[in-house]
Amino acid sequence: MSVVRRGVRNAFRNAARTISITLILGLSIAVSLTMFLALRTVQSKIDEVKSSIGNTITVSPAGVRGFEGGGELLTGADASVISALPHVAKTVDILSDRLQTGSTTTLASAIAPGSFGARQFPAAGSTPPAGATTQRTFSMPVTVISSSDPQVISSLGVSSFAMTSGTMYDAGSTDNVAVLGKDLATKNALSVGSTFTAYGATINVVGIFDAGNTFSNSMMVMPIKTLQILSNQTDQLNSIIVQTDSIDTVSTVQAAITAKLGTKADVVSQQDTASQAIAPLQNIKAISTASLVGSLVAGSLIILLTMIMVVRERRREIGVLKAIGSSNAGIVGQFAVESLTLTTMGSILGILLGSLLSNPVLKLLVTSTETSASGRAGFAGGGMMRGIGAGIATAASTVRNIQAVVGWNIILYGFLAAIFIAVVGSAIPSFAIARIRPAEVMRTE
Repeated sequence: MSVVRRGVRNAFRNAARTISITLILGLSIAVSLTMFLALRTVQSKIDEVKSSIGNTITVSPAGVRGFEGGGELLTGADASVISALPHVAKTVDILSDRLQTGSTTTLASAIAPGSFGARQFPAAGSTPPAGATTQRTFSMPVTVISSSDPQVISSLGVSSFAMTSGTMYDAGSTDNVAVLGKDLATKNALSVGSTFTAYGATINVVGIFDAGNTFSNSMMVMPIKTLQILSNQTDQLNSIIVQTDSIDTVSTVQAAITAKLGTKADVVSQQDTASQAIAPLQNIKAISTASLVGSLVAGSLIILLTMIMVVRERRREIGVLKAIGSSNAGIVGQFAVESLTLTTMGSILGILLGSLLSNPVLKLLVTSTETSASGRAGFAGGGMMRGIGAGIATAASTVRNIQAVVGWNIILYGFLAAIFIAVVGSAIPSFAIARIRPAEVMRTE
């Protein structure tokens, strides 16, 4: 206990030195903790981006993009071929259609044509001939989307998705049911339990959703088997979304799909876009790693130089202690306790500073390294997975939205860093202590 008491007491023998070392060590440990938090937070975001969009492949019929182009749709057999390929974790079948008010449905679109819509539908008489003073009125078509996985609907080009009433349909349902966007439901005065006509059949409204944007809130979604039957597109698909088991296998799976389907399909992956979204995070990770190592080395050097200076100052005291019978281990322990006392005070200050500064510093790193990683939200592949485009944009915004969270484990890491600094900083001075010979010191003095 006397060794511990002397070590703690010696840490306060020089008040000015104690305060300055505590402040410098505190800053060093604060930087270490902040960079460690940045590393953990950024790595979790990198994993999140990779799992959300980096391992996704969109397969669409050759020549088809949304409701434009031409060609032959894919089939369930094509989806089965893809599902059987190695490294394919999941496939989602997508089919879409457009319903026209008065001809294929009683629904009225919630979107006004405007000047843009008028240019897209010249066949409807929206663009008047030269010299005409009026143009015929028309309504925008109602977009209907279906999927083999209802959960995918929650990512169809939306910034958020919530069922405001009712429930989503079952994946394998063949019932004549639909879930409507809230704007489409409001436009047609429909609620859960209401009915409308589409494809000459009565459709029951089983749910209303809010997707966070006007386009998606004007859509309706149906079970894929129901839409295939009602629209006379049995077993046909205009998009297949493929999820691989890892971002590292995307290229392999993409090549395998191309080899299997040949020229009948366009196969596009989001790997390049994911890499663009991840690039700023990788930059932050590299900066954080270098800063973490640098701050730990700096802290160790501070203690090392301090303890070397202390040992040199106390050579006579060490010589006297050894002359009266103190062992090298006891003296080394005394200086180790002094070193640990200084680093503990510095670590307490550093943990407090690191907790306060971690998010501001992380935001500064994001701002300084952010690149144009935002993807274009739009019809991906077959035009059905607007959510993949939205997911890419979300991945880019993820770079700006990361936030560090300080927990007890982080505080523990801060103290472990302090102990590491104390041990490393005391190693060489301890060796120097062991080499001091009492007789030489006393003769010199």
